[in-house]
Amino acid sequence: MKKLLPIIITIFLISGPVYSKTVDNTVDSMNIQSQKGYIGTLPDVTAKFQPSTPTEATPVFEAQDGFDDPDELRPVPKDNPAFINIMYKQDKHSQYMSDVARIVPLIEQLLAGIEDEMTPQVFVAKADVLYLNIDALRRKYEGKPESYYMSFTKLMPLGTHAKSIATLRSEAERYNKYLAYQSSGAIYAPDNVNQQLEYLKQELEDVLVILKQVN
Repeated sequence: MKKLLPIIITIFLISGPVYSKTVDNTVDSMNIQSQKGYIGTLPDVTAKFQPSTPTEATPVFEAQDGFDDPDELRPVPKDNPAFINIMYKQDKHSQYMSDVARIVPLIEQLLAGIEDEMTPQVFVAKADVLYLNIDALRRKYEGKPESYYMSFTKLMPLGTHAKSIATLRSEAERYNKYLAYQSSGAIYAPDNVNQQLEYLKQELEDVLVILKQVN
């Protein structure tokens, strides 16, 4: 027993400091973790929250001297169809106005022929040309918004009326030598033909005023 006592004391002395060091290390580690909460290097996020500084904008194009000088400006190419069609951007009914404008001189020619007492043959030819142009206008714009224009609605019966008077003059020229101006033959009487021409003349003048206001 006496021999074992020194051995036990020696073991105790050796193990004592080791135990104390382990406890101290554990305590130090716990203290570090409780103080910092994270072991390692945190990322720097302060750059993302810096206030933005306004930058001065610079013009993309440099100004030219004399840009607004009237003497340096080029005239508008109004005679160039490309400029007229693209830059002016004509409205949708401009084509209709152009088509109507072609009919105006035909009306004027027929009107002048009535006043100058043109021959039935010339009258028939001019009335037929007017009728064909008005009929082409009808087929082109019938059912479209242009068909509700006053110029359109006034033109449509004019072509038919002019053609009917042309037929009357042609038949009167052919048959008035053989018909007594009674019953059915009275329609070809000169007085009736002249009266119908006056009605047509008034209608031509009224429609012509409307068409010129449109254009």
